[in-house]
Amino acid sequence: MHELAQELQHHLHREQLLVPGQRVGVAVSGGADSVALLRLLLELRRELGIVLSVVHFNHKLRGQESDEDESFVADLARRHKLQFHSCSAEVANYAAKEHISIETAARRLRYEFFHRLLGYEPQNGTLAVSGSPAVEEASSSHHAPRLDNIATGHTLDDQAETVLMRLIRGTGMRGLGGIHPRIQVSSPGYPGAAITRPLLHIRRRDLETYLNSIGQPWREDPTNRELKFTRNRVRHTLLPLLEREFNPSIAEGLGELAQIAREEEDYWERQVAAVMSTVVRWSKPNASLNLSRLSAEPLALQRRLIKSIGERARFPLDSKHIHEILRFAAEEKSKGKQMALPQGWHALRQGDALIFKAPDQQAHNASHDYEYRLVVPGRVYVPEIGSRFEAVKLESAAPTGGCNPGHLYDFSLLAKELTVRNWRAGDRFWPAHTKSPRKVKELLQERHIPQPDRKLWPVVLSRDQIVWVRGFPPAANFRAREGAEAVLIREIPETGMSDSE
Repeated sequence: MHELAQELQHHLHREQLLVPGQRVGVAVSGGADSVALLRLLLELRRELGIVLSVVHFNHKLRGQESDEDESFVADLARRHKLQFHSCSAEVANYAAKEHISIETAARRLRYEFFHRLLGYEPQNGTLAVSGSPAVEEASSSHHAPRLDNIATGHTLDDQAETVLMRLIRGTGMRGLGGIHPRIQVSSPGYPGAAITRPLLHIRRRDLETYLNSIGQPWREDPTNRELKFTRNRVRHTLLPLLEREFNPSIAEGLGELAQIAREEEDYWERQVAAVMSTVVRWSKPNASLNLSRLSAEPLALQRRLIKSIGERARFPLDSKHIHEILRFAAEEKSKGKQMALPQGWHALRQGDALIFKAPDQQAHNASHDYEYRLVVPGRVYVPEIGSRFEAVKLESAAPTGGCNPGHLYDFSLLAKELTVRNWRAGDRFWPAHTKSPRKVKELLQERHIPQPDRKLWPVVLSRDQIVWVRGFPPAANFRAREGAEAVLIREIPETGMSDSE
């Protein structure tokens, strides 16, 4: 066994990133990092007790070269007798349509594919990637089992670059945590699924040395040398300068800083959770903060409590906002006055309480039913739950399990205009793979959906029949037939993961 494989084996056991019996998909782009990860795990799979497969996402950014990357990875999987999962999308078109950067679009679509392979369906608005009408095709075994883990080839260099980029842009302790070794991707029925980064402790140059020693070629992406991208300037200019002129172990130091920051953040999250219930009272969607109890806490905890309120209520607060809120809360002259916050929220000083008030329209809608029209194809935003809904027409329904999620509907059976609303008393729904229609109320109760969330739980109707309910399979009698025209219905929460991981 190669010494680098031994080092990785010890690291995996110590960090418990992979569990015996797991089906692990290795995300392979064709570059040195991901190819090295695959070859190292091939050496270790018996010792680790895992079942390997290969995952590839073709971003369609470099024409024929992108297709050649996919062919290279497919051949690598074939030579090692591994199952191959692939998906492709016109990332540039999607980026232009969504008015986001190429890097953000690529990551968003790639991680959406990963989530689908892990069997994740959006629940409670927690899916951290957006939808992708840009997805074109998939090739994967039609009956491939759901993966338990997807391993990516992020290295210590990637970690150092990420921390440096966040320092340059400005960040707090959470941002200093950089790339996390493990992201939990669990949903009801699929506990324990995760995306892991086994190589965060290994330098890129050591992986290239390993590949050369075993005679394994890899693909070079020329765009990784283009200095118009911030990460490439950090990679090829800033980090080498810091290593050469200031600290030859800067990458290791930044990696250690990220680990310390993550551990510090974990501690503070537990502290905030323990204090939150005694300091904050929620009357959805508003929040009331007890100022006497707040002032008794350390300033560091005060700041985090304010930030946590903003995150829970879904209005972002940066350090400047938090400083202004604490100053406003401490001044006697602020009593009876209010200050403006992002996204139409306000903070109102009433006696010994600071009230965080939702925008008038949002506060009104939160206590009433909502209803919106969704044209096929088309999209609509539902502010009451902070989600966008899309109906995307597809020329033909591909088998689920590759690029396509489970919510594909027969185009010929759907109305041309759908209705998105919260469920109402008496609503019934017949999920696929069940024997008969059920009351939506009973379905939500069985899933133990909290009462406040249950009230606004979204459904989609075709004419007067419910065809989609968040977190459930599609309606049994509306499912798309393979090869026929289909409609993809999906909810896209208006939140996202960091674009740098």
